[in-house]
Amino acid sequence: MIVGAAVVGDGRLLVQQRAWPADAAGRWELPGGRVEPGESEVEALRRECVEELAAAVHVGARVGADVPLPRGKVLRIYAATLADPAARPRAVEHRAVRWIGADELDGLDWLPADRVLIPDLAALLSARADQP
Repeated sequence: MIVGAAVVGDGRLLVQQRAWPADAAGRWELPGGRVEPGESEVEALRRECVEELAAAVHVGARVGADVPLPRGKVLRIYAATLADPAARPRAVEHRAVRWIGADELDGLDWLPADRVLIPDLAALLSARADQP
């Protein structure tokens, strides 16, 4: 199982740009990674965000459907927010991180598994924008 975080803050989504491997370098994805033995999905997502972004997150509800990956793996996305809204996530293992608006979702060169989730991510951003 691979988990990803749709981290939303101020109506924007946090995305990161891969540095490696060569066939994925330069493409965009959501933060996250593999669930290790003995970890829950939520624990794995919290750990991955600290490792990849140097930022703690609060994990919320599922976003979209499971996305099948090669070799029988599955990608599962959860909504998240920064535990400290003043935190400044940084690219620890990636080339770059940035916050994007719903109008920028289609313009990024996403990894294929993440691209499938664009309608769900747009809906998440829209729902969050409607909250006070």
